[in-house]
Amino acid sequence: MALGFGSSEDVSGFKFLFLIAVMYGLMSVLTYSVIHMKFINPLQNDAPLDRFSEGRAVQHVRVLSQEIDGRQEGRPGLKKAAQYIKGQLEVIKERGSSNVRVEIEENTVSGSFNMLFLGFNIALVYRNHTNIIMRISSVDSKDTDPSVLVNGHFDSPLGSPGAGDCASMLEIARLIVDSGWTPPRPVIFLFNGAEELFMLGSHGFMKTHKWRDTIGASVNVEASGSGGPDLVCQSGPTSWPSNVYAEAAIYPMANSAAQDVFPIIPGDTDYRIFSQDYGNIPGLDIIFLLGGYFYHTSYDTVEQLLPGSIQARGENLFSIIKAFTNSSKLQNAYQTNYSEVTASLYKDEGAVFFDYLSWFMIFYSRRVAKILHSIPIFFFLVMSFVRGRSHSWLATFCDFIKGFLFHAVGIILAIVVPVVFSFLRLLFSSQTMNCSAISAIAAAITLAVIAVIAEIVDCCAPPSASIHILLHPHHLWFAHPYLAFMMFIPCSLAGLLIPRIIWRYFPLSQDVSVVKTSKEALSDEARFWGAFGFYAVLTLAYLVSGLSGGFVTFFVSVSMLPAWISFCLSVKSFGRQSLRSTMFYILPLVPCLAYAVYFGGFLAQFLIEKMGMMGSLPLPYGHYVPDVIVAALIGVVTGCVFALALSSQFFPYTMYAPKRVVFQHTIRTSGSSQIVESTYDFSVTDSNSLLFLFKYSPEVAKKLNVTSEFSFESASLSKRQDWMALFPVSFLFSNSLKFPVKGDDVLKQYEFFPKLSVQNPSLNSEKGPRRVHLEFYLGSLEEVWVAVLNITGPLSSWSFADNVLSGTETYGGGPPSYICRLSGPSDGNWTFWLEANSSEALRVDLAVLEQKLVDPAKRLKDLFPNWVDVISYSSFMSSYIF
Repeated sequence: MALGFGSSEDVSGFKFLFLIAVMYGLMSVLTYSVIHMKFINPLQNDAPLDRFSEGRAVQHVRVLSQEIDGRQEGRPGLKKAAQYIKGQLEVIKERGSSNVRVEIEENTVSGSFNMLFLGFNIALVYRNHTNIIMRISSVDSKDTDPSVLVNGHFDSPLGSPGAGDCASMLEIARLIVDSGWTPPRPVIFLFNGAEELFMLGSHGFMKTHKWRDTIGASVNVEASGSGGPDLVCQSGPTSWPSNVYAEAAIYPMANSAAQDVFPIIPGDTDYRIFSQDYGNIPGLDIIFLLGGYFYHTSYDTVEQLLPGSIQARGENLFSIIKAFTNSSKLQNAYQTNYSEVTASLYKDEGAVFFDYLSWFMIFYSRRVAKILHSIPIFFFLVMSFVRGRSHSWLATFCDFIKGFLFHAVGIILAIVVPVVFSFLRLLFSSQTMNCSAISAIAAAITLAVIAVIAEIVDCCAPPSASIHILLHPHHLWFAHPYLAFMMFIPCSLAGLLIPRIIWRYFPLSQDVSVVKTSKEALSDEARFWGAFGFYAVLTLAYLVSGLSGGFVTFFVSVSMLPAWISFCLSVKSFGRQSLRSTMFYILPLVPCLAYAVYFGGFLAQFLIEKMGMMGSLPLPYGHYVPDVIVAALIGVVTGCVFALALSSQFFPYTMYAPKRVVFQHTIRTSGSSQIVESTYDFSVTDSNSLLFLFKYSPEVAKKLNVTSEFSFESASLSKRQDWMALFPVSFLFSNSLKFPVKGDDVLKQYEFFPKLSVQNPSLNSEKGPRRVHLEFYLGSLEEVWVAVLNITGPLSSWSFADNVLSGTETYGGGPPSYICRLSGPSDGNWTFWLEANSSEALRVDLAVLEQKLVDPAKRLKDLFPNWVDVISYSSFMSSYIF
């Protein structure tokens, strides 16, 4: 069939779309190169000693993650890792010059405290965790001099070998010594051995170490992925740390909007201990964010590190450390003017900052932001008066408001249409489809939506591909993020264009004959200033709400002004319908559009990766929520060009984007050697349920006797209490299943089980508050990660956390209870007391997480395909009445 254009306007329109596609394509390539560190040249092992070398840092990662097996609490690899780090620091110390003093300590910490973690009250009790500390200072320094703390942890979570957090610190410590630089203020490196257990190592340091009061600034290095932008996710409590970063970072990667988003991510870092809970120390929280597919999985290996990421982190860190140590604002409690400096710092209300493609930083105080971010809305109001003073200010303002509303409706529809599409697609999918009339209607509507979208994007994907996306299980975009853009951007564009189509049916308030301007010109003006006003209002709303992300909409509104001026000037030369005039409008927007692609693309990729661990919701909500969230986000950041086609089958997971499965062998015991019940419990941390897992893991299904007729209605469901060993992370689980299994192999492997018993009954008071002294025996368990106590009844005090009770939790639908986690080397029993204020019995439910599995459980784990990452362990559970 011949293809032709009906008019010169069609030709111009095609040229415009082609140029837009090329422009966004180039921006996408630029964004990809920035996010994936393509512009960084990582230095290898033979790099000069006065330069940071990613190659040397990766050597440490390889030793810690490959040569040392298992750096989890309770496993021997954690002690080996501490020995390796201390040995490397000793080698560095030997190379130090006479101008530098290097001190190294191995510090064992114990303690207890209450914490609100992920919104849950919990008491944390720990013993004998190991921290390795290095202090580098000039020979003239004093013990009370203000210092800079650099913190990273060397322990690993369950089932994961990752070691990217502290390897760069070892190379930084070497660089300080080998470069010949003498720090004007001391630099303290804290290699803490218990971060994954809820920041215990940093708490121990801040509560017990002799150098804790000398710290005037802190930098926490973390990894929530295998590389990419090393983003400053938190800074504070003043703007000073972010200002230092803005001035010093070689490859700046930070934006204040991250602090608005970080609280909704399920997790926390040591930054909280230093700068919020126990130190109030000005600091930075710097985190690798991409590669979240591998985060806390067995695939988090040295091979997954994104080249250039550690190099950028190292060069940034070295420069930041220098800037902090040279700053006159670096103070601590020993300084005579500390209170004055602190008071002046805390008058600062924070700052607004962002990097532009990692090339440079834009930074301004919140006081300045109050002025800058108010200018667009002021400009909007003034322009409506200026443009309408010759005829009718009110009519002009009404037209601007119409433009505002139409732009707002377009943005809303750009979000709503993808959300509706995702909902209908899933409603019609094989995962939720039934034969009801509602499903038939939903299918028809969804197919109609696909047809409309295909018409809008000129049928850029074959019908078979669209139908395949429609019918495939949800979450298919997880391993193939571009599918999210392919599915939802056309929908978003359709929503965005709807107000444009119906605009012509709404008359302008201004009289063309009075204004003596064409209707087309008035319409363009109303739409432009309406859009400008929309972003101006959003900027002001961010400011008033106290959030820090208003720079995005401020950047947009500011960029629109030169674009409009350029357009108006070009219209005089080329006419309103000319392609040149349109391009003159777009060219001044290129910097803003490039940043929008960078910011939006990174945000979308980050969220898609994190959806694999954000938790599962009860059915049927779990089918819809993840797709709806991703669809809404794509709607917000839409604008990229849809230019791909589908022609093959897609599966939601790969070994490079694995599905996370939790496999718990639950052993309920009575006494020290009797098994009451033994089950295999399974759960997932994303929206594809266990039914999906068994469907595509036939060997596992066969082993568990799961047939095609299997359903949640007929299965045995795990209760919330069954997952107590992982509290509070277990709140991410739903639709968990259990399968009975024999306990013979458990009896063969373990002679004795964990047990609570009353210690010294004579000490238990018969009058007044009743105090029960208990001894906790770990039995024959060898690799204990943590033990969790769930205490219900009239508890009035305990021997933990300075005798202060934590807040109560209603766990698993039970009565209010107090939950306490115990961690630390398992040699030796725990002793503690509980106090009741009445004669009513205290109930203690105990769950002990053992990292070893019996042989049948190991064989079952090995049956899972390589696109599944299985976190497996044994949980020994028992209950007591005192």
